[in-house]
Amino acid sequence: MKQFLSTLREIRKYPAAIVGLLIVSALVIFAVVVVINIPYQEAIRLWRGGEEVYGRNPRNVPPKWFNWFREDDLPESFELIEGDNGVTSTVETTKGGTTIKTLSFEFDYNYTAFPQDVVFYFKSNFDVKEPFVAMTWVTPDEREIRLGNFGTGPTLTFPVSQDDQIRKKVDGMMPNVGLFDDPEQEGEQVLQGTYKVNLEAITFEPGSEINVEMLVLGQVYGWAGTDHLRRDLTLPMMWGAPIALTFGLLAALGTSVTTMIFAAIGAWYGGVVDGLIQRITEINLVLPFLSILIMVGTFYSRSIWTILGVTIALSIFTGGIKQYRAIFMQVKESTYIEAAQAYGAKDGRIISRYLIPRIIPLLIPGLISAVPAFVFLEASLALLGIGDPVLPTWGKTINDAYQNAALYRGWYYWILEPAALLMITGLGFAMLGFSLDRIFNPRLRGL
Repeated sequence: MKQFLSTLREIRKYPAAIVGLLIVSALVIFAVVVVINIPYQEAIRLWRGGEEVYGRNPRNVPPKWFNWFREDDLPESFELIEGDNGVTSTVETTKGGTTIKTLSFEFDYNYTAFPQDVVFYFKSNFDVKEPFVAMTWVTPDEREIRLGNFGTGPTLTFPVSQDDQIRKKVDGMMPNVGLFDDPEQEGEQVLQGTYKVNLEAITFEPGSEINVEMLVLGQVYGWAGTDHLRRDLTLPMMWGAPIALTFGLLAALGTSVTTMIFAAIGAWYGGVVDGLIQRITEINLVLPFLSILIMVGTFYSRSIWTILGVTIALSIFTGGIKQYRAIFMQVKESTYIEAAQAYGAKDGRIISRYLIPRIIPLLIPGLISAVPAFVFLEASLALLGIGDPVLPTWGKTINDAYQNAALYRGWYYWILEPAALLMITGLGFAMLGFSLDRIFNPRLRGL
């Protein structure tokens, strides 16, 4: 306890250590909160979900905080359903049992940018005769544009941007542009004001009903934007933290501790045992580490646990074995080791109780500094397409952005957000690790 308090007092002398500790602590707390609030199976379901999960999100749009830095705000998505302000409805039933439902969706549009799309969702129940719908678009300058007349079936999704008939009615422009365009202005400019959609739904059977929702897809969405599959990038930004920290910490801990144990065993027993460990280390040092990981991911498994196991196995017999061995060879000659042998301590006790604890203070800085290297390794493998295909990680997000030419199309947020989180994680662990190295290594304290 005294050593821990002494270390904390030393950390207070180094601003870099304080900043690094704050970053690492914030990341750990954030990761725990994410895992508690979005369990693993739920995260996988959301990440691998299709139209039923993300179908109402705009495609490839930046986060809504982009508007904080713009003079003219980009439009945000909004929806209108029966019962909302601006939505009026009347129902009339004829003598023959036919029901005519009249809906009016009224909304103000005061943006200078066009929406990505306008989508209508129909849901109805009937036995034989499906409901029939007629829709009219009314602009602020009282122009009326017929959107269509059609039967709805049990369910129907009607995105105006995919309707060729509407496109012809707005002079060949994309419907999401032509419906909002000001014909009095040159080029494509939004006509701001109050828009209406008048909808007449006819049902032909007693008890038959129809419900309609209107969705206007904006040009910004959420706190992280969306990707090419309409997925909310907030999920991989959040879940990338626990995955990166788990991979980095387990790899660093497993590698550092195992390397130290093998170095202690070799230094203590010497002879054939030490020679075997050194030969394995020298062979492993010339093996192409990244190439082996790529081969494993390509021909065997891309599971993050498989990659983690192979990473630890290939990182045990590295240069750290020789560094720790040199320290253990010096500690081995200490008088307290001779005293332990004199009272009959066994080899296992000497290694675990006298050799290894002596260099644990030197292990901690190296362990902390190794975490960002493994975090970037996992992200690099994902960027190369060797990462776990199931998990929503920062590296996988960058890989998706690269595959869809995000930089060329101006979708910079798609790459910069995960890249920034990777850099912050690396910076936090690096600052803390370097500061701990100066604290635990007397030779560096004066530097």
